[in-house]
Amino acid sequence: MESSRLGRKIIAVNARLSIGSCIMSSLKFVFGLLAAGFVLSGCMQATTYQAAPEATLKPNDKVQLAKARYAAVKPPEPFRRAIVDYHRKEMPGTIVVDSDNHYLYLVQDGGKAIRYGVTVGEEALAFSGIARVGNMAEWPKWTPTADIHKRIEGLPASVPGGVDNPLGARALYLYQGNRDTLFRIHGTNQPEYIGASISSGCIRMTNEDVIDLYSRVKHGTVVVVLEPKQGDSPFNSKMALQGAGAGPMVQ
Repeated sequence: MESSRLGRKIIAVNARLSIGSCIMSSLKFVFGLLAAGFVLSGCMQATTYQAAPEATLKPNDKVQLAKARYAAVKPPEPFRRAIVDYHRKEMPGTIVVDSDNHYLYLVQDGGKAIRYGVTVGEEALAFSGIARVGNMAEWPKWTPTADIHKRIEGLPASVPGGVDNPLGARALYLYQGNRDTLFRIHGTNQPEYIGASISSGCIRMTNEDVIDLYSRVKHGTVVVVLEPKQGDSPFNSKMALQGAGAGPMVQ
């Protein structure tokens, strides 16, 4: 009888210990989730989405954009203009293009950058290397190169500046020394392709974004276009588009 009561006590004590252990494990799990939440929330705060300020639009910009016949398509969220932490070592004021991840960065002070989503060139047509802004133009005319004429038949010799021009609202002409590389950073009348690799090698931005970038740079600005497969953006755009979150990816 005594041994039976002792056995029941042992079972009861073990049950309480198991319950206590489960409670402790549950608490640890909850605290772990809270801690992870704080960490993730910190990561999320490192990416602040901000549309290009309207203050950068000139009167003619507003007139031209109001005449746009293309669909006013917003890029997917990962490719919208954002203020982000910047982990590379380029000097503030430098433009860095990460073609692998379809981003252009304008490096700022204090470990920050303005990040824009871009359309980049197909692999065989893409430019990479270090250049400088050798010329700048607002609502530029487009003169297709001989190579583009070979690939696309029926193009005019040139297209006047305006909202229907494929160069869009602004163009930054990339030079190496005194040589025009024939590659540009420019606007687009096809905003639906931001985040894709379809251009003839140039870097396309939404017209609103390229107007904003243009207002922040000058002749001689250094442009670094990373080599293919060398993109090291702290934000993995493909993961984000697949629904894996919008925070910086741990490298």
